[in-house]
Amino acid sequence: MKIVVFTCKTGGGHNACANYIKEEFERNNILCDVVDYFDLVGEKASDIAEKIYLDSTKGNGKVFGSVYKLGELYSKTKIPSPVYGLNKLVKDRLFQFLEENHYDLAIGTHLFPCLGLTAIKKEHLIHFINVATDYECIPFWRETKPDYFVIPSPLLTQRFIDNGFSEDCILPYGISISSKFLDATISKDIPRDKDMILLTSGSMGFGNIKKIVATMLDEIPNTYIVVVCGNNKKLYEELSQIENDLLIVKGFIHNMNEYMKASTVVISKPGGLTTTEVAELRKPLILISPIPGVEDYNMKFFDTNHMCLRADKVSQLIEQTKRLLKDKNLQQELISNQEKNIRSYSAKALVDFVLKEMK
Repeated sequence: MKIVVFTCKTGGGHNACANYIKEEFERNNILCDVVDYFDLVGEKASDIAEKIYLDSTKGNGKVFGSVYKLGELYSKTKIPSPVYGLNKLVKDRLFQFLEENHYDLAIGTHLFPCLGLTAIKKEHLIHFINVATDYECIPFWRETKPDYFVIPSPLLTQRFIDNGFSEDCILPYGISISSKFLDATISKDIPRDKDMILLTSGSMGFGNIKKIVATMLDEIPNTYIVVVCGNNKKLYEELSQIENDLLIVKGFIHNMNEYMKASTVVISKPGGLTTTEVAELRKPLILISPIPGVEDYNMKFFDTNHMCLRADKVSQLIEQTKRLLKDKNLQQELISNQEKNIRSYSAKALVDFVLKEMK
């Protein structure tokens, strides 16, 4: 069996999810490739898509939020969208790629390749699976026609049914996180002698992190504060100038799981992938600074189901952090709700299903 997982370079979550799926298949000795869909669209398309995404999230993400809302409105009309039309143009090139490489199954962690695969499926016999990477049925998912759809939580089953998917095709396994990520041991280089707050701003370093860090260092004593800046080099340089033994500043790292495991509290923006990583590791979580659009839905889902605390301004974040550090019962309450609503070893569940039902 040979599998391809398509991703798109619009934020780190789609790529990470694709690579987690690849890791889990390879753990089972199944050949699996990860391919950037935009590399098939045309030369430099991936870099252009990434730039458009980054530009849309500037200024607190207002542009991205506006575009997302327009997508929601258009999707409600149930008229074939221009988004589907554009991806349909790629179907012949995409089908040729699948045929030449003899793939038995395609998996999409982004809407665009799933639309392209849908266009192919109307003309050829292929098999593909959608994997949602946010806690909402995003605009235009309803136009895809996968064999199966992996959704983030059983609590969202009715939401996806309402958008046209049959219950038989829905797999509520969760956003795919690999066993390797969950099973990693904590490096001896990570300090464990005090409580630790992990502050991650996402792969793009989004949010007013500098102000948050300065305030925490002043008001939360005897606690390590680990800040992961992602690809935001400016933020990394600014924070690195602060002289404080309790502050640990990191750029883009490959052992986020170890820092999550070592942390007492994790603070993050509500990206679908990061919130799932934290929830599958069962760690107390505070959510901040959503990029308007789908991250608002992610925050609402976690907040409504009491799997996190939320903070909308710095003063509130400080108070929530102090409260969570002191209240062990509250920590356990959040973790218990994560256990109830977010399946752990989600990538394994997907791979086990494929090997049993589709091989």
